[in-house]
Amino acid sequence: MPRTPALPPDSLIPGSPKRRTVLKAGGTLLLSVIAPLTAAAAQIMAVRVWPADEYTRITLENDGDLKATHLMLANPPRLVVDIEGLALNETLKSLVAKVESNDPYIAQVRVAQNRPNVVRLVFDLKEEVKPQVFTLAPVAGYKHRLIFDLYPTRPVDPIAAMIARENWSDAEKNAPAATPAPAPQPGAPTVGQAGPDAIAKLEADAARAGSTPAQPQPTAPQSPPQPPSSAPRSAGGKVTRMVTIALDPGHGGEDPGATGASGVHEKDIVLEIAKRLKGKLEALPNTRVMLTRDADFFVPLGQRVEKARKVQADLFVSIHADAFIQPSARGSSVFVLSEKGASSSAARWLANDQNKADLIGGVNLGTQDKQLASVLFDLSTTAQINDSMKLGKAVLSEIGGINRLHKGSVEQAGFAVLKAPDIPSILVETAFISNPEEEAKLKDDAYQNQLADAITKGIKRYFAYNPPLAKGRTA
Repeated sequence: MPRTPALPPDSLIPGSPKRRTVLKAGGTLLLSVIAPLTAAAAQIMAVRVWPADEYTRITLENDGDLKATHLMLANPPRLVVDIEGLALNETLKSLVAKVESNDPYIAQVRVAQNRPNVVRLVFDLKEEVKPQVFTLAPVAGYKHRLIFDLYPTRPVDPIAAMIARENWSDAEKNAPAATPAPAPQPGAPTVGQAGPDAIAKLEADAARAGSTPAQPQPTAPQSPPQPPSSAPRSAGGKVTRMVTIALDPGHGGEDPGATGASGVHEKDIVLEIAKRLKGKLEALPNTRVMLTRDADFFVPLGQRVEKARKVQADLFVSIHADAFIQPSARGSSVFVLSEKGASSSAARWLANDQNKADLIGGVNLGTQDKQLASVLFDLSTTAQINDSMKLGKAVLSEIGGINRLHKGSVEQAGFAVLKAPDIPSILVETAFISNPEEEAKLKDDAYQNQLADAITKGIKRYFAYNPPLAKGRTA
């Protein structure tokens, strides 16, 4: 029996309402497939370059999550970076002009649209570098950031850098370099008592003030190690013991810290104060100072601690300018580490705020040794905190003579930057930059000098009663 030919479905019959419906739906589907292909590429919102001896950082802030690949080329050294999902715009082109001639590592940069949605950057380098390329999620006032950190193949030695910046006497310049001893282990007894001119002078200052410094009791009574014949000696013939102080200007680079009503950044104020303080401390006999940063660049919190330990610092002083949500808050403060929680809710709030520096400044988490960091932070000792309290009280007393104190005693909280297990460490909040009156004082050269003088006097008072013990090297 012959079959009746089947009619085509209504949807395929010309003029059928269902056909029109299917075509409309199909058109929508087609548009949904094409739309991603024609979507606008990510836009670069800002470009920043942070040159420093330790490393140069390039930041591309953008409104998307960019993917980048890179490779190093030799003869001459170049870093080539391809960024996907990006169209060249005027902001990105401005990167060329932002690289200055005195940049330690970049000679120039070239920018071009390599192919659709791919921009190529070529960094012509002054020397071979070890690049780190990573992204940062939006935080604080920043959008997505693509970061290029260019490190020298030979990392900067903080001891060599510190010595290179000092004005040594001819005798010290000609003296053979002493072999650095390993850093003392946390909890290990330190033997021998130092006898530098600096300590003698501090003791004399204390005697003139009408007090007698308490004499430290060495853990094991041994003679000081014999130095090379050319090592500096005091008038009494004793070995000169250099006192090393690490100063830590907070924030820097991508991390501006707090910002005052006039637009001044905390990172700039504290760097100026630290430089003034460095000069005053280095005017003391046999004293040298290391800055964790000496320019506008970012240093992660853990690296600040490690720098101090590498130079075998006797003290660590971190300098900040406080901020609070209410502009009426005012006064100076000194903080030390706490093992048992913060001494007040305000101290806890401040510590949590300061500990966000790594998120804002931008740390490449892929290179962090989490095991080392946890060991370092777990070794903070009661002895270190006790010594830090003595230092903090001496400094707070002197600062109280030039500015109102936010609280009349040293406060404690879990500041990450104070967790060197073997170095007395304090954090000085010089004043509230969020208070218009105190912001004006912080910007004033005279007040900055007063602050530096006060901290110097506090450190001198601390050493007068707590002379540093001998270490494994004398210079």
